[in-house]
Amino acid sequence: MAKQNVAEQFVDILARAGVKRMYGVVGDSLNPVVDAIRRNSAIDWVHVRHEETAAFAAGAEAQITGSLAACAGSCGPGNLHLINGLYDAHRSMAPVLALASHIPSSEIGLGYFQETHPELLFQECSHYNEMISNPEQMPRLLQTAIQHAIGRGGVSVVSMPGDVASKPAPEKSIEHALVTARPTVRPGDDEIDKLCRMVDEAKRVTLFCGSGTAGAHAEVMEFAEKIKSPVGHALRGKEWIQYDNPYDVGMSGLLGYGAAYEATNECDLLVLLGTDFPYNAFLPDDVKIVQVDVRPEHLGRRSKLDLAVWGDVRETLRCLTPRVKPKSDRKFLDRMLKKHANALEGVVKAYTRKVEKHVPIHPEYVASVLDEMADDDAVFTVDTGMNNVWAARYLTPNGKRRVIGSFSHGSMANALPQAIGAQFTDLNRQVVAMSGDGGFSMLMGDFLTLVQHDLPVKVVLFNNSSLGMVELEMLVAGLPSYGTTNKNPDFAAIARAAGAYGVRVEKPKQLQSALKDAFKCKGPALVDVVTDPNALSIPPKISADMVTGFALSASKIVLDGGVGRMLQMARSNLRNVPRP
Repeated sequence: MAKQNVAEQFVDILARAGVKRMYGVVGDSLNPVVDAIRRNSAIDWVHVRHEETAAFAAGAEAQITGSLAACAGSCGPGNLHLINGLYDAHRSMAPVLALASHIPSSEIGLGYFQETHPELLFQECSHYNEMISNPEQMPRLLQTAIQHAIGRGGVSVVSMPGDVASKPAPEKSIEHALVTARPTVRPGDDEIDKLCRMVDEAKRVTLFCGSGTAGAHAEVMEFAEKIKSPVGHALRGKEWIQYDNPYDVGMSGLLGYGAAYEATNECDLLVLLGTDFPYNAFLPDDVKIVQVDVRPEHLGRRSKLDLAVWGDVRETLRCLTPRVKPKSDRKFLDRMLKKHANALEGVVKAYTRKVEKHVPIHPEYVASVLDEMADDDAVFTVDTGMNNVWAARYLTPNGKRRVIGSFSHGSMANALPQAIGAQFTDLNRQVVAMSGDGGFSMLMGDFLTLVQHDLPVKVVLFNNSSLGMVELEMLVAGLPSYGTTNKNPDFAAIARAAGAYGVRVEKPKQLQSALKDAFKCKGPALVDVVTDPNALSIPPKISADMVTGFALSASKIVLDGGVGRMLQMARSNLRNVPRP
């Protein structure tokens, strides 16, 4: 048997860790690894047009599967392009291994062509960031990087000069069993006892849930029923907790709706479950707060806590629920459910009045039709900006759908590349990229990646020829919009020229048939929907204290706008409220 080189050993270890593919752009220092992948049937190389796309795609794959995903960039400019997608993956706690190939080892530090220092560059967006400068570091260094990414949930970066990758691997290298899944974390009995006493002593308890409630839906519902608690959620918690939830009071934050804000501010005890909700202006400062999180660094960094509980949500509630005393008083819960339904009733007209005749098309209408026509197990990838608003308000969770976005990092142009990674996990699952024209055009070159790999991603382009969220930020800050207008082409024509299905929609009556035809298409498709640039979800009151971006929460006023099928859920929950 021929002796392995370092690149071959590198690829074998990734395959043993469960990596199915590596996203990237080939070139120079990366070539030995790409050639090793070519000769290894366990891993595929996914050629993309931009390394930023590679990192976003790997992050999305990791979020869908929960397993390690990988991406790579060649030396200097190649791996520099990875950084934005890696920041997003890291902040989304997606386990990603990034290979930053490097210049020849003998030239490092001498100002060589394309020289950068990846061990410095990626420090802030990784749990582990080291360079293989000697074959004897393999395979231990790579194994350590893998275990950091999986065990801590986030990015590990391994830098490796191309000449090192081509050298023979150590003859007596030490390989050990790899960590491929994270354990559950149970709080100590003292913390459970303290939390139990606080719940028992409180008359009005509200649960506020984030993405850490993934896999804990049944436990949250059982706990809420026992203590008669309203259940609100953050944007990243929506897909995990809102469906089949008779205690739902909506979402808090800038994009929020319903009675979540009231429920979190009018309770005696607020229990934060698996959320690192960043907008502390929406959180109360005069009620007791408990936070439960599997990552201890999240505890207490957004609000002053009366109790910090280190543990994952499901295990914590499994310990807690049997111990707490059942509550019989539903007054607070029922009042919040009624407030929630009334709040949704008040805004539902924002997307129902004459929408089938309005030109340019209301983006709210596009989102609501998309929600109704998409598959029950569809994966939605959502561009940052106004598409976040439409996804938050109109996509209906059901326990099978997934919604992926740059919800923590807030990057533009994430939807298309994330759709690539999501689609590779299952070519038969419907993947829909909700793209804005600004985000789509930023990384539009990777629409060609869909065509090249025949990925059946459906891009629904909300084309308002502007950077809508930026215009909102400027308006709220009292500034005239400037530099926010896009002069766009016919994106559908570009899609067709690339060899994909493309259709342009300018009238509401064309929308349903266009989506239906796109969804029936076996390959990639783009639906270019011309939407109303004036459809900005502006708060009903604009305060001078508001600041730009997502920190608009200083006003404690959520955006005004429609809510899609969530009104139906709220009405349904009201039917369960006992009548006097």
